[in-house]
Amino acid sequence: MSPLITPEELAALGDVTILDVRWRLGGPPGNGIESYREAHIPGAVFCDLAADLAAEPGPEGRHPLPAPGAFQAAMRRLGVSAGRPVVVYDDADSTAAARAWWTLRYYGHPGVRVLDGGLRAWTQAGMPVTKETPPVAPGDFTAVAGGMPVLDAGRAAEIASGGVLLDARAAERYRGEVEPIDPVAGHIPGAVSAPTGQNVEPGGRFHTREFLRERFNTLGVVEGVPVGAYCGSGVTAAHEVLALEVAGLPAALYVGSWSNWVADPSRPVATG
Repeated sequence: MSPLITPEELAALGDVTILDVRWRLGGPPGNGIESYREAHIPGAVFCDLAADLAAEPGPEGRHPLPAPGAFQAAMRRLGVSAGRPVVVYDDADSTAAARAWWTLRYYGHPGVRVLDGGLRAWTQAGMPVTKETPPVAPGDFTAVAGGMPVLDAGRAAEIASGGVLLDARAAERYRGEVEPIDPVAGHIPGAVSAPTGQNVEPGGRFHTREFLRERFNTLGVVEGVPVGAYCGSGVTAAHEVLALEVAGLPAALYVGSWSNWVADPSRPVATG
């Protein structure tokens, strides 16, 4: 089953949990919930990326993996159950939604998909939106870690030298020309620049499986080669892992990403 779902396919689903995961990197606090209150897919529940899909910032990164118990509690509060499919969406390009998809998959949910093109695709397809907040019956989801491969800093360095470690940030951040968030600019030595913006079409939908597969093949991602992805804090890198899955190419996520890498000043940094 594809990890993506179209508006028409979502509209045809019966019993489904829909999570609105709108969020903007560097946006004002609460920017996602305000967008949700203005309009959302009927039946959707707001999922706060920073509070529900990450632990508190620290040496492990700006958006470290939430503890199993905390994630389980958050998902149950949002109505997530193991026996009911989950669809996640954001504004358009699936950057935030991909983090929800990945985290649910990592903690063992068997049926989570991303609305390709997000709310923009939904409305362009003529589907309705609402301001009404739906009642939510608590879910029974049980978080069991290990459903998706993860990397720590040491393993990321190994893949950078012996496999393909994709840097999902904008190219200028990879090169170290700018760094608007983290205290050090540059990239993990040996990593390959692969901005997530190139995974989607101008409207926000993912490119085709064939397009993505050729893109990643060109970057050195081929069968049998270990592949990992990182970004600033493990959000856009989840989008990279999702794009790789669409292409049929499995990859591990370095959740701590650059914000964890530079927390240890002894780790090497490359620029250019």
